[in-house]
Amino acid sequence: MTTQNKFFDDISKLMTNAMGVAHGARSEAENAMKGWIDRWLADRDFVTREEFEAVREMAIKARTENAELKSRLDAMQAGRQG
Repeated sequence: MTTQNKFFDDISKLMTNAMGVAHGARSEAENAMKGWIDRWLADRDFVTREEFEAVREMAIKARTENAELKSRLDAMQAGRQG
């Protein structure tokens, strides 16, 4: 009976170690893939989401300011004609 318990203990330890190795390999593979993707994207001059949102906000602000200035100019021109 003791031999059988030792056998199962050894199998359990082996499986635990194998799972640890598999987890480590998975982490390494994920890190390598993320690094490769980051380099690939950087080579293509893609922008990050944060950069895109910042430029988008600037464009919205500029359009709003342009519309306000146009309204003021139209009002000034209407005042001269009247």
